[in-house]
Amino acid sequence: MFLLAWEIIKFDTVRQWIERYGYAALFGFLFTCGLGLPVPEDIPLIISGILIFHGKMSPFIAGPIAWLGIMSGDTVLYLLGYHLGHNVSRVPFIGKHVNAARLQRAEKLFVEYGVWVIAVGRLFMGVRGAMVVAAGTSRFKYLKFILVDGLAAVASGGMFMCLGYWGAAKGPALWETVREFRLGTVIVGGIGAVILFTFIWLRSRKPSKKASQPASAGQAS
Repeated sequence: MFLLAWEIIKFDTVRQWIERYGYAALFGFLFTCGLGLPVPEDIPLIISGILIFHGKMSPFIAGPIAWLGIMSGDTVLYLLGYHLGHNVSRVPFIGKHVNAARLQRAEKLFVEYGVWVIAVGRLFMGVRGAMVVAAGTSRFKYLKFILVDGLAAVASGGMFMCLGYWGAAKGPALWETVREFRLGTVIVGGIGAVILFTFIWLRSRKPSKKASQPASAGQAS
């Protein structure tokens, strides 16, 4: 109950800011969410969908502004990872959610699967930041990173904005709908993560070709 009450307080506070300051607040929240603001990225997106339903925002402005906010924050994290490496975990505020342990795990995933792991990591608050920084520390090409991350942001951002628009018609039942939907996305994301890590584990157990070649050469001699 306490966690739900805290989520509602955050939801109402963010909504008040966006209603008062409009697109600038929407951009600001999504930009700082990526840098470690303790507010889930989906909250300002859902709120923008609600305001679009009530005619207080235009979808043709809110959509691009939200995308720019997300991508701007991710670009800053990518550049910090690219130029600072693991020292990014020492940066105030950012280092709280992009610590050394998370960064090392994210880098291992990038070695195996590349930038596409961002599409899965985007579903988890705290994990997504480490994924973006790992793209920088791993020296992934920025254009490839921004393409995949941008497409993932369009999909996830559009989904939450549509949820807010659809849920606005439910009135008092809105938050229950939002809570159930967020729980569903976490479950789906968790299943996807389990499948991904299982695949990584099975692949790591296979003997590499380099290891098998010396053995076969020794048998031939």
